[in-house]
Amino acid sequence: MSLGPRSIFRKTWRTVASVEAGVVLLILVVILSAVGTIVLQRPVTSADEMQSAYSPQVLRILDAVGLTDVFHSWWFLGLLFLVSLCIVAASIDRLPHRWRYFSSPYRYPDEGFRRANRPQKSLALVNAKAFEESSLVAAERALQSKGYNPERVVRQDHIGIFAEHHRISELAVYIVHSSLLLIFFGAIVDGLWGWRGTMNLNEGQSSNVVAMRDGETRTLPFYLRCDAAGEENYKDGTPKRMWSKLAVVKAGQDVQKKEIVVNDPLLSSGFRFYQSSYGTNGTLGHFTELEVSHEPGQWVVWSGVVLMGIGLAFVFYLVHMRIWVVPVRDPKTGKLSLWIGGSANRNRDGFEKRFNDLVASIENELKPLTCSAPDGATRFGR
Repeated sequence: MSLGPRSIFRKTWRTVASVEAGVVLLILVVILSAVGTIVLQRPVTSADEMQSAYSPQVLRILDAVGLTDVFHSWWFLGLLFLVSLCIVAASIDRLPHRWRYFSSPYRYPDEGFRRANRPQKSLALVNAKAFEESSLVAAERALQSKGYNPERVVRQDHIGIFAEHHRISELAVYIVHSSLLLIFFGAIVDGLWGWRGTMNLNEGQSSNVVAMRDGETRTLPFYLRCDAAGEENYKDGTPKRMWSKLAVVKAGQDVQKKEIVVNDPLLSSGFRFYQSSYGTNGTLGHFTELEVSHEPGQWVVWSGVVLMGIGLAFVFYLVHMRIWVVPVRDPKTGKLSLWIGGSANRNRDGFEKRFNDLVASIENELKPLTCSAPDGATRFGR
């Protein structure tokens, strides 16, 4: 039996929006990112280091498959796009239910909810209508002492109290999702519109022209000057450390200076200048070779990192805690009790301790009422 376009779309959507697909793709991103940290990457690593670390044949293969520039390879950017698509689809698929849960919290527990909810406690009350209101006032005082803002919930023939903490934590997952999308979007922007080239400068020379690998050139919005360059060697003559003293010049003024070494570039106006090589240029003295990269998506990436920190703080440190307090009269015996229930979206063991402390506070608030109850009245108890 052939599937229609609508059925194919639904199955595709369910696959893309599934948690399993997102997790698998995210694991692949993590693995490939790890490969990008293990395999030496251009232009962070100088050409001399690359040639000394890998044989010409291995280096040729690594360059061909993009493993020396993982984070700008087409297959890595494509994977980031697929992960982003899964995150968007999963968020859209679950947002309506989550938003209803957030915007319209469950304020009054019905009988079925009261039977199934955990944790819960039931305190027997004095069998008088006046004590029903007094017990709610006592519960409100106990809730306020614990930092809650209790809300009276009135139904046709019922009344109760609802209180909660940190409802925003229900949307924390979407903050994390948004941060991942920002990080991936910034990485994709870098991969598509970022570029890398080289710049050779003699000591004292200034330039704003970057040579690209395809023979073209790009012009920087400022001049870069090399004030000095040098190299430190080991006793056997092998290079130990190459450095260059650079200055960024705008409108004839030095606006930034830095001595760079390998893996410690100069960053200015979205451009990074890496130390790549060093040598002598006859009578012109020393020269330095710089790898230049333009990464327009870096600010987006760092914005995503900050947002992820906020989202993870919400996830781990904010718990949505809900409390219900309802006077309940047994239809068979006519006995009145104060039902107290609670719920938390995570760290339920810790919440149960807080819940027990709250119940104890409510019991303490109820004691003056029971002490003043008429003789023979039914007093509260567990």
